[in-house]
Amino acid sequence: MSNFISELGVIIYATLIYTPALLYAALGSCFSEVSGVINIGIEGMMTVGAFTGAAVAYFTSSPMLGFLCAGIAGMIFGALHASATVLLNADQTISGTAINMIGPGLAILVARALFDSTDTIPLSPEQKMPLLFRGIFDTSTTFGKFMENVFGTYVSTYLVFVLVVVVWFIFYKTKFGLRLRSCGEHPEACETLGINQGFIAIAAVIFGKFRPQGALIGCLLFGFCSGLKVVLGGSGAINMQIISMIPYVVTVIVLILFVGKSHVPTANGKPFIKSR
Repeated sequence: MSNFISELGVIIYATLIYTPALLYAALGSCFSEVSGVINIGIEGMMTVGAFTGAAVAYFTSSPMLGFLCAGIAGMIFGALHASATVLLNADQTISGTAINMIGPGLAILVARALFDSTDTIPLSPEQKMPLLFRGIFDTSTTFGKFMENVFGTYVSTYLVFVLVVVVWFIFYKTKFGLRLRSCGEHPEACETLGINQGFIAIAAVIFGKFRPQGALIGCLLFGFCSGLKVVLGGSGAINMQIISMIPYVVTVIVLILFVGKSHVPTANGKPFIKSR
C-alpha cells in the first residue's frame, strides 16, 4: 500500500510539472481560436519564451522577472503572427509553421552564443521559481512524502490554475469576452465594435472545445500521461520506446474521438478584410 501511495505521489508530481506549460499555452489558444485566428506556432512561441525566461533569470537572478519576460517573448512572436495574418492577410497555417521554424532556431543560436549549449542553462536553485510548499511536510512518513510530491511544486503551477478561473470569467462574464467570441463567429458584425481577430494565439484547444475549463482537463490529461511515462520508465519493466509513445498515442485518440464534437468558430482561419 505504501508503495502504491508513493508511486501515485510521483505521478501527481510529474503531472503538475508537465501540465502548467501546456495549460499556459492552451489558455492563450482559447483567446486566439475563439476570436477566429488559427495558430500552429505553439512550439516556436513556447521555445522562445522558455529560453528567454531562463536567460533573464540567469543574468538577473530574478525568477519572477524571467517568468514575466518569458511571456513577453511569446507575446512578441504572437504579434508577428498577428501582423502577418491579420494585417497582411497571410495564410495562418503557413505563418504558424514559420514561427515554429524561427523560434527554436533563434533560441538555439542565442543559447549557443551565450551558454555554449543548446538545451541547458545552468540555473541555481535561487534562479528558479520558488517551490511554494516544499519542506513543510514530514517526509519521513509515506503520507508526508505523498503530500510533498503533491504540493511541493513551483509557484507558477498554482498560478496557472488561478488563471483558468480568470480566463473563464473574462470569456463568459464580461462584455469583452462576449465580443471576443462574437469575432470568431461573425467578424463583420464586430467591426462596428472596434474589435478584430488580432489576438495572440498559442495552441489549439480541440479537446477543451475552445473553453478554458476544457483546456484545463485536456492539459491535466496530457500531463498525467507524461507523469505515467516517468513512473513506468523508471521501473524498467516496459521498453522505453513504447513508454515514450504514450502521450502521442493519447493525443491521436483524443483527436479522433473529440475533433468532430468540437464547435469551431465559424470564422476560424478566415482572413477578415475591413470594409472601406
